[in-house]
Amino acid sequence: MRVDLRCYAIVDPEVSGGHDLINLCRMLAGGGVTLVQLRDKLSDTRAMVERARAIKKALGRVPLVINDRVDVALAIGCEGVHIGWDDMAPEDARRLLGPDAIVGLTINSPLRADATDLDLFDYAGVGGVYGTTSKITKNAPIGIAGMAKVIEALHKRKPGFPTCGIAGINASNAAPVIEAGADGVSVISALSLAPNPSTAAENILRVVDAALAKRAGK
Repeated sequence: MRVDLRCYAIVDPEVSGGHDLINLCRMLAGGGVTLVQLRDKLSDTRAMVERARAIKKALGRVPLVINDRVDVALAIGCEGVHIGWDDMAPEDARRLLGPDAIVGLTINSPLRADATDLDLFDYAGVGGVYGTTSKITKNAPIGIAGMAKVIEALHKRKPGFPTCGIAGINASNAAPVIEAGADGVSVISALSLAPNPSTAAENILRVVDAALAKRAGK
């Protein structure tokens, strides 16, 4: 499965902007997001499964991945998971979900890019690129230059490996992320906290597509 990372939305009940998460996902799908990740660090498993199942239905054809929780992804039959460096071992996630699932990983350094078995993954979220208020993080932003170095390390090992920039990205700063080599952007606050999430998604996708076309020389 070739994953489309151009406008990759993360939805989180802690960063919902007052929106009901199911309605939010319906609006994001209407705005053209290409992939959605449910990140839920607080809910009990049963409640999370019920919410994830409703989100999957609301998204229609837009693929859904679950942050960290392979069990929830399996329970609702969604497209896959996104795991962090300290989450479930990627070989275990791949074995449980099968070869056709989407499995993504967060990478923040060339060293980790070199230490990753890229055959187990479909994409890498690289960063954080900019500062973010949507989650507590102990790592400082790596910036555009840092992201470019990680992408270079990944492509040296596996040319064309899909990547997206993560953290602090919005319509005003998305273009440099694409210009530096990413295939898309992962966004939470600029979508969830927007007065009109559908319009916000359309604007980000427009910026990304224009930057991709410029990079391709079209």
